[in-house]
Amino acid sequence: MTEKFSIEQIHEYWTGQALKYGQSSAASWSDRMAIELEIREISKHLADGDQVLDVGCANGYSTIQFATKKRIRIRGLDYIWEMIEQARLQLSKMSGKLLGTVEFDTGDVTALDGEPSGTYDKVVVTRVIINLGEWSRQLKGLRECARVLKPGGIFLLSEATLQGWHRLNSFRQEWGLPAIPMPPFNRYLDQEQVIEAVSRDLQLVELVDFSSTYYVGTRVLKPLFIHALGAKIDPANPDMEWNRWFAQLPSYGDYGTQKLFVFRRSP
Repeated sequence: MTEKFSIEQIHEYWTGQALKYGQSSAASWSDRMAIELEIREISKHLADGDQVLDVGCANGYSTIQFATKKRIRIRGLDYIWEMIEQARLQLSKMSGKLLGTVEFDTGDVTALDGEPSGTYDKVVVTRVIINLGEWSRQLKGLRECARVLKPGGIFLLSEATLQGWHRLNSFRQEWGLPAIPMPPFNRYLDQEQVIEAVSRDLQLVELVDFSSTYYVGTRVLKPLFIHALGAKIDPANPDMEWNRWFAQLPSYGDYGTQKLFVFRRSP
């Protein structure tokens, strides 16, 4: 088993990603098609006029995309200063292309001290809580996100789950494929633990396995076909038409590691 990164190593890793990839979507995840799939799913839950907080926005790639689709006021926060620099640079190129308004600043999901309680209609968190190391820090981040929501507001949490990861790997192993390891900078969420831990403040509206078809297509079928054909193709290449095609398909099953929790804040 790969040794997990410390909090300091996680910070160093994401700083390196910001410096390496700049304004590219790869700064937060190499799988661009999966990010686009995630953006489309989250956008379904945003409405014109919403005041939105995007916590852990990285270089703002998704944040800006949300504001091109809906007339929202969205504030993106990330604890990596280099990510926020790239986000602001990216935003400076978007004059006249946004339906909504966007701003970026530094902020830590475990201590949203600059954000008053009960402020936002929607809070968006994508692939952030898994980067907090221990469960105690993850829970603190979840509770901070609940705190800044208005009563009745919606928390959109897109994270990798243990349940999806285990099921996907079971599918792979049935066909002789090795298990996909969890990255050392991540601690995937137990979806049942999350739902129970926040139940005092947040009620689960829906748990969307939006990535299941995409994961089966790109993490099971793709490597199997490449092996069967003896093709010299990198199965991890996310920029292939194969990936784009599977990202367009409806999602079936429960094989997606990445899931969207839709919570509503208690009145």
